[in-house]
This record gives sequence, C-alpha cells and structure tokens, in this order.
Amino acid sequence: MEQAEAHNGSGAAPPSSPAAAARPPATPEGMALAYGSLVVMALLPIFFGALRSVTCARSKNSSDMPETITSRDAARFPVVASCTLLGLYLFFKIFSQEYINLLLSMYFFVLGILALSHTISPIMNKFFPANFPNKQYQLLFTQGSGEAKEEIVNYEFDTKDLVCLAMSSVVGVWYLLRKHWIANNLFGLAFSLNGVELLHLNNVSTGCILLGGLFVYDVFWVFGTNVMVTVAKSFEAPIKLVFPQDLLEKGLEADNFAMLGLGDIVIPGIFIALLLRFDISLKKNTHTYFYTSFLAYIFGLGLTIFIMHIFKHAQPALLYLVPACIGFPLLVALLKGEVTEMFSYETTTPKEDAGDAGDGTTEPEKKEK
Repeated sequence: MEQAEAHNGSGAAPPSSPAAAARPPATPEGMALAYGSLVVMALLPIFFGALRSVTCARSKNSSDMPETITSRDAARFPVVASCTLLGLYLFFKIFSQEYINLLLSMYFFVLGILALSHTISPIMNKFFPANFPNKQYQLLFTQGSGEAKEEIVNYEFDTKDLVCLAMSSVVGVWYLLRKHWIANNLFGLAFSLNGVELLHLNNVSTGCILLGGLFVYDVFWVFGTNVMVTVAKSFEAPIKLVFPQDLLEKGLEADNFAMLGLGDIVIPGIFIALLLRFDISLKKNTHTYFYTSFLAYIFGLGLTIFIMHIFKHAQPALLYLVPACIGFPLLVALLKGEVTEMFSYETTTPKEDAGDAGDGTTEPEKKEK
C-alpha cells in the first residue's frame, strides 16, 4: 500500500503550478479543522478495525478469514512497496497521467464498492426487519476435478449483503463521476478498516520487523527523493484521506487539501490490533496495551503535524508513529514484567486453533531453556 504522508498541498495542483501559487494561504482555523479531522478519521478505522479483528480471528467463515502476515512477509514488504512506488513514479513520468488515473479509477471503483459493502454490512444488518426475506448464496470457483479438485474462490453471502453492495455502488458511481473528496474518504476509510480487520500479524516480532522496515522505507522516499510526494499528488485514487483547509471559505467545493496516506493508518493499525488480541489472551479483563498503543498513535500523528508546520516540509508519518507505537507498549511491558509474554504470544487462524476454544489466539508460552 502506498505511503502518502500528511502535508500541506493541493490534490488538484502541485505547489509549483500557477493554480497553487494563486491560491491564498489556508487560515489557522481552516488548517486546525483539516488536520483535526484527519486525525479523527485516522483513529476511527484503527479503533473499530481492531475490535472487528478480534471477531474476525474467531470466525470460521472462509469469506471472513484473516490474512496472516509472517516475518518473511514483513521483511519483503518494504522491498515490494519500494518497487511499486518507483514503478508508479516512472509510469507517471512516461505515460499520460490522465489515462493511468482512468485505469486506476476503474480498479479502485470495484475494490472500493466491495470494501465499503463489507464495512457497512454489520451495521446495516441491525436495521433489517426480522421478516426480511434473506437468502443465502455461495460463489464457488474450483480447479480440476475429482480428488484433485481445488477451491480457488469460496465466498458466501446473502440478500442483505447484496443490499449493502447496491448502496456502496451509489458511492462508487459518485466517486467515479465526480472524484469528490467525501466519496474518496468513504472508500479510504473502508480500505483502512478492512486492512486493520483482515490483515493479522502473527506475533509482535513480525510487527516490529514490518514497522521497522517501513520506517526506513518512509524516511528514504520522503527525505531522500521527491518520488513519494510526486506519486501522492498525481495518484487520483482513494489511497489517502483528504480534508480541505479552505472548507470554511468554499464549503464542499473546497480544493486546498491536507492529506494522510492510508499506509500511515493501516500499518500501525494492524500492530495496534495485534496488541488488542494480546490483551484478550492475557485474560485480565484489561486492554492496557491496546489503549497504550492507541494513545501512542495519537501522540505520533500529532507530532508529525507539529513538525511538519515547524519545518514547512512534508513529513514521513511513520518516522514518528513507529517509535511511538512500538516504544510505548514495550515500556509498559517492561514496567509490568510481561515482555516475555508479549514476544511469545502467537496469533493463529481458526483452522490452526481447532483444538483450542476457537478464539483465534494462543496463550503466551513460557519458553524453556
């Protein structure tokens, strides 16, 4: 996932363009509203995505199975992300930006509808009447025949899911036709929440490898080159949350955006969700590590915005988020004497956990020497 950092700038024109040069500077009130809104929007998918990740870990429905990230996946991720980022940068330099964004718009149109439908489905289910004619469906693709038959896709859904899909399609058409920032944010929030819910780190060590690798990735591509900033401003897709700094002056048609990349939400978010599942595995009826890491994220994001305005330069948010989200919970674990339990905790899928209570986690193990 692309890492678009929080910074001043327009989603419509780069600062060096005449359009941006003629734009009046944002007012302090407008900037406070924009960045305050970005912080709130970043916290929502992390908080609710983490809660839903607990339910997801217990689910035995194949369509809701989480994707587990191993240490090998975590080590490769920064390399893959760098290649993708550089590839996009070269594409924007070589080919017409208009055609690339048209292609990407269609791609994210489909993904956004599916993500938004999955996000609102649990909420909408509460509003359907008891006598709603709900039918079950299954989308099954297999390969081969007989004993060699292998499932490629096995997705179960019902009539309620189809209603949610139709509602999400309205937002999709709105985004496709208007590219409105509200539609962009609805898709962005859905992507973020689904990422935090469905991407599960298998242990804390893997989380440290992933966050540490992306820490270097983010710093290099923001401070070392102009690649990330260029892609973030050229990429017309819901891979970032945006909020206008001139909303108070222009209303919903405002166009001077502050932005925060989804990677700066999802990457720390899946680590925070892991710590919530660790809290639950301790069976102490407290969520100490979850709340600590959640507050650490707020601190790190606030520090990013503060430093950005001090130096008047785009900042790699993970430069501040990674030390906060890893350091604060680790400090708490040291004070409580639970470092061993934290690093020995392993999260498993329900299939692997068939012999346990089915909560998708294992107890922290004491390693014998």
